[in-house]
Order: sequence, then C-alpha cells, then structure tokens
Amino acid sequence: MKREHYIPFDKEFILKQHLTTFSDDPKKVEEFKKLFDIIEHYFHYEAFNLIRNLKKNYAAFNPDLSPKERKENKEISNLLNFKETLHNVLDLANYQRVDKATLDKALKDSDLIGLNLDIDFAFFKEFELYVQGHHTTKEKVSHYFFWKKEIEVEYYDRVVVYLNYKDANYFKTKKVNVEKLLIDPECIVLKVFKRVPKNDLETVFPNAIPRMSTTDKLLFWIPGIVGTFSLLSTKVIPALLKMDAAYKSDEAIDLLNSKTSLTQGLIALGILAAYLFRQYNNFVNKKIKYSKMLSDSLYFKNLGNNSGAFYSLLNSSEEEVLKETILAYSFLNRSENPLTAEELDNQIESWFLTNLNTNLDFDVKDALLKLESIGLGFETNGKWGVIPLDKALIRIDEIWDGVFDYNQK
Repeated sequence: MKREHYIPFDKEFILKQHLTTFSDDPKKVEEFKKLFDIIEHYFHYEAFNLIRNLKKNYAAFNPDLSPKERKENKEISNLLNFKETLHNVLDLANYQRVDKATLDKALKDSDLIGLNLDIDFAFFKEFELYVQGHHTTKEKVSHYFFWKKEIEVEYYDRVVVYLNYKDANYFKTKKVNVEKLLIDPECIVLKVFKRVPKNDLETVFPNAIPRMSTTDKLLFWIPGIVGTFSLLSTKVIPALLKMDAAYKSDEAIDLLNSKTSLTQGLIALGILAAYLFRQYNNFVNKKIKYSKMLSDSLYFKNLGNNSGAFYSLLNSSEEEVLKETILAYSFLNRSENPLTAEELDNQIESWFLTNLNTNLDFDVKDALLKLESIGLGFETNGKWGVIPLDKALIRIDEIWDGVFDYNQK
C-alpha cells in the first residue's frame, strides 16, 4: 500500500516530542505550549463553521429526522454544498477514497469470514468509501476442516461510508415495500467505523447478503452429486431391481444378499447425507459469525452515524491540520536557514522514520499553506521560514481579536 498523509500519533504526543527541542530554554517551552494551545483553539473555531455548514445542508437528507422535518429543510439544504464540504473535511483529515478495484477485491476475498457477500448497489444513487490509516496483525482462521492457520490481515484504522439512496419510485418498480424499508428513500447514510479488515471491507454495507463461497459450493455439491449417483447406481438401485425381477419371475430370491446390499447402500447414503449436512451447517455457522461481526461493529466499532459522524470526522480533521502545522513550524523554527518545501518534507519524514519507525508521506503543501494563511510562515525565493515564537504569539492573538468584530464605528 502506498504511503499516506495520515499521522498515526495524537496531538499531545507530537507536542511532547517537540518540546524537547526547547528543553534548554524554559521560556521557549512555555511559549511553544501557548502557541500550540491558541492555534488549536483557532482551528476548533474553523471546524465549528464547517459543522454548521454540514448540518444545514444535510438536514433534508438526514434519515434521523422525520419526513416532515426533512421537507421543511428542503429549501435550505443543498446536496452539492454538503458533498463539497464533506469532501473538504475528509481531505483535511487525510482520508483516502477507496477505488473500485479495492472494493471488488474485497468482494472476492474474505480473510476472516469465508463467505461471499452479495450487495445490491442499485439501491444507491451513489456510494463512496473513505479510509484513514492502516496496520497489519496476525489472525487465526479455519483451514481444511479442523486445522487452523495464522495469516496476516490488513486493517483500516477508520472507514467512512457514504450511501445516497434512490427515490421511492425505484423501490416501487422493484416491487419493494417502501414502508418496510429500514431507511427512507432519498436519504443519505453516513457511518464511521474503526478497525475494518481490508478484505472484508464489504461488511460495512447494510444490505449485504451472505452466500456460499466457491469452496463451500464445491465441497457440498460435488460429493453430493457424485456420491449419490455412485451409491444409487452401484448399490441401491441394482438391489431393488434384482428383487423386483425375481418377484415378477417367481424365481427364488437371495433375500439375505439383497438385504445386505440394500442396507449397505442406505447406510452409505446416510453417511453422505450426514457429510452434506455438516457442510451446510458450516455455512450456517459462517452466517452466524457474520451476524456476530455486524453486532460487534454496531456496539464496538461504530464511531458515529449520520449527523453524529460529523463530530468524529471534524475532530480528526482538526487534529491532522494541527499536527501538520505544528510540525512544519517546529522544524522551520529550529532550522538555521530557510528550507525549500522539499527539504522540509524530507526532514519531517526522516524524523518520523528514525524516531518513531513510521514511514509516512507528510503533506508539506497543506502545512505550509496553513502556516502562510495564519501569518506564521513566509516564502522567499522558493524557501520557507517562520517568524520567531514571541512574534508568532502576537500574530495569532491578532487573528483571534479579528474573529468577532462587532464594534460599530
């Protein structure tokens, strides 16, 4: 998997790491803490404006509101504005969109369940999946009946699901009872999950139907058809035909041999039936396991639904922007000379790899643009620098003073 911009450490950890660079100067330590704190509050204020925009434009599509409430919000809600703002938040939080190839692979492969899932994508006008962060771990899965094997499973740290359902006319043409649907037509569902296996990514869809895998089908149908045909043709049917022919011709019947042959055939059929039942029961057990996985996701992996998901996403976007900004400022502040964007990028990525054993693709462009927008960073002849800590505190305080300008002259 390609490197991503997501920084897998929380903001307090990043702050603690970079305070050590000022350990010989207690005054600078306090100034850096204050700068961190006030920038954090400023970004929180910006996030407040984003969530207000999201709520307003989502109201007409929010399944948690009644049809009457959604209708009343039709005039103020705008789908294009909602999607644009949502994509902006996801981009700030360093989420990546899942492409079709990745989803198709997840539909074919299954590391943990061993089931094929059918999803009727026609239910949706559009659907999108976004992921943030990834890690791998070892899991034990069933392998060849009683054996288990340990495999390496890749997990996404966060997954965002966006589902825009079609209107009522579509469901009526498909003879689906709209009143029995668990979601109102034309609504938009948003969900945030944590720790989702990459190859079981399809499990986040609400209308996934479990089906037998190709292996399960082969283990069920081939022995069933071949075994049944073989036993009937070599044991049961010949014994019955022999007994019937002898009865019709008044010949003496070797009853003992005929019964023995018939009994052997029926016993073999019983054993075959028990095998087929076992195979089918394995499929049922996998369905139960899948249901439990969904239940666990609902209680332990679900981080937010619909408008409630905004808070999780905005908190994540705030943290990512703050970490990127502070990292860029810290490295530029302690550099003796201005740095190009590439030099700064290399220094930060090298620091993560050396000190935290983390290989990431630092989003240096966004970090520098944010520093420039709040007046802490500047570019001269392609090289970047930052204003000193004491002046940075004055500058960020001026920004705060201009946020609410209610004085009338």
